Amino acid sequence: MKREYVYQAFERFWHWMQAALIILLGVTGFEIHGVLHFFGYRQAVSLHNTAAISFLVLIAFAVFWHFTTGEWRQYLPTREHLKAQINFYIFGIFRGAPHPTKKHVLSKLNPLQKLVYAGLKALVIPVMAVSGLLYMFYRYPQRYEVTSLNVGGLKTIALVHTLGAFALVCFFIAHIYLITTGSTVTSNLKAMITGYEDLPEETKDGRRADDRKQAATVR
Repeated sequence: MKREYVYQAFERFWHWMQAALIILLGVTGFEIHGVLHFFGYRQAVSLHNTAAISFLVLIAFAVFWHFTTGEWRQYLPTREHLKAQINFYIFGIFRGAPHPTKKHVLSKLNPLQKLVYAGLKALVIPVMAVSGLLYMFYRYPQRYEVTSLNVGGLKTIALVHTLGAFALVCFFIAHIYLITTGSTVTSNLKAMITGYEDLPEETKDGRRADDRKQAATVR
């Protein structure tokens, strides 16, 4: 195994801030809907709006960072090894099978992660942001007799926003599970805290050492 610096400082900051804000948005959002009771309705609305604006600011910085560093390429979907990756998560991981894709600094995500994260960033997050802003300002600024943003279908917007929230909850649960699928139960979590991760070292023929070991065992 070779210890590599995989996750940069801003990447880790952005990841944990995003997680904290999504949790706060989820808790306060479901309280606004009357499902949970933590802060009280008025406080929940205030916290939800503040967290939403903070999330938009974080997204702006994250977009800038991804495009200036070229990290946006990490999320480009690919069909290569996609079926093998799905089979690994469903069956192989419980049989001690080797990981079908190798992780390194230039390719941090496996094919299934790329597909899910691309959908999250290109579809779910934008839908949540737009629907949330429309929901927040659907009659603004009519108090100045400007009616350019008078959205009549508020119920539809609320439904879309709520469906997006459930999609994020499903992603969050799956993400928590996938954290435990590293070389150890806590290795992925530690990597996102320290930035360093122990990755299989390639041999001279370009194959991972653990793959060669398993191939020799099979023979």
